[in-house]
Amino acid sequence: TEQGNSGGCCFLYYAYGSNLLRERLLLSNPSAALYGLARLQDFKLEFGHHQGRTSSVWHGGTATIVQSPGDEVWGIVWKINTSNLSSLDKQEGVEAGIYVPIEVNVQTQAGEVLTCRSYQMQDYVCGPPSPQYKKVICMGAKQNGLPTDYQKKLEAIETNNYAGPVPIMEKIEAAIKEKAKSSA
Repeated sequence: TEQGNSGGCCFLYYAYGSNLLRERLLLSNPSAALYGLARLQDFKLEFGHHQGRTSSVWHGGTATIVQSPGDEVWGIVWKINTSNLSSLDKQEGVEAGIYVPIEVNVQTQAGEVLTCRSYQMQDYVCGPPSPQYKKVICMGAKQNGLPTDYQKKLEAIETNNYAGPVPIMEKIEAAIKEKAKSSA
């Protein structure tokens, strides 16, 4: 039997940043399954440092969404088992107060309107992402076939040119290699 959102088995999560990339999301949320592409109207993508502090994971600004009439953000709706809700919150730094969960209404390409959980950064100072973080977002956009003009917009994002180690990037790249091996 198909359970509705109120069935308690799953929730819909709208990803617009590094979680566009399947391998990134699955690192801590193994139950995530692709639901589809969706557009968030009257919001725009921004990058920033929570309370002016650079992300210790990504070494640069991280993505958030801000209300902006007339703009739009493209992303992915993932269906995630409720058992992964706490791991997703943890990944998004909810306990630390970096991001807060919000509800957004997004529209799929088929015109279906979905109410999803998403996350918004609190109290941040605008700042560019690291090249590694930008790369993960662009890879995710490409992996899931977000609209070409939106992909171009992502490709044009300026970075902070950070060139040091990013351990999580190594984990993601290892996961991608692993997947390539198993599907070969």
